[in-house]
Amino acid sequence: MNVQWYPGHMTRAKRQMQEDIRLIDLIIELVDARAPLSSRNPDIDQMGQNKYRLILLNKADLADERQNDAWKAYFEKKGFHVVKVDSRNGAGMKAIQSVIAQACREKTERDRRRGIRNRPIRAMVAGIPNVGKSTFINTFAGKACTKTGNRPGVTRGKQWIRLNKDVELLDTPGILWPKFEDPQVGVRLACIGSVKDDILNIEELSLTLIRYLAEDYSGALAGRYGVREEGAPVEILEQIARARGCLKKGEELDYARTAALLFDDFRSGKLGRITLEKAPEVRNEGL
Repeated sequence: MNVQWYPGHMTRAKRQMQEDIRLIDLIIELVDARAPLSSRNPDIDQMGQNKYRLILLNKADLADERQNDAWKAYFEKKGFHVVKVDSRNGAGMKAIQSVIAQACREKTERDRRRGIRNRPIRAMVAGIPNVGKSTFINTFAGKACTKTGNRPGVTRGKQWIRLNKDVELLDTPGILWPKFEDPQVGVRLACIGSVKDDILNIEELSLTLIRYLAEDYSGALAGRYGVREEGAPVEILEQIARARGCLKKGEELDYARTAALLFDDFRSGKLGRITLEKAPEVRNEGL
């Protein structure tokens, strides 16, 4: 399955980020903890050279905790500061302020030597669509500063948010990159909702997810739907359709409705804590 999505406004957003990057000290990059490497835009590394870096493993509550720890260790070995967070419920948020200060300590000490005091750290919040940037900012700031939504592409314009005397945030739109060289990256991003569902073959995508869950998270489908996990993915999808009454007229199975139900359950955590992409230290590389 080949998934590609790069609407025109993302080109403009990338150009704006390239202009704004000179204004900031730190890039706070949100990634989806269920697919941490696939949900990293490689353009951010290129644009962010010589900037301090903080990676937030967002939606960590939906991901496999063992893998959360493995990914945190992986990124820290790469030289990033890393915090596991759940922006919706606030878990991990209290640690971020001190980690920002730690990441930018060199800049703060340099300012102090120059006699510059009380200049706030300016941080750009970046990430791909639907990774939770706006929810993070609202929770971190303690008020509704930005629009939020459960679909990719809600944030379009540039916004500065003054958190306190120490930190200012620049919100940016979610952007992807022009082509996913690895087709599995596109599949993972489609599964977590960072690619619009209406451009996808959601039924075909559901079979890929079912295959992965049956192999790597045995019991998740059985526990949720009461189905047998043996057999081809399409057979398991048919069982789910019957179990949930996803039928058309004449008792015909409604595969599209069943696939949509499956993804709603996966994305909301009703199938359990699942990571689609395993940290490199783990042999199985995931979906």
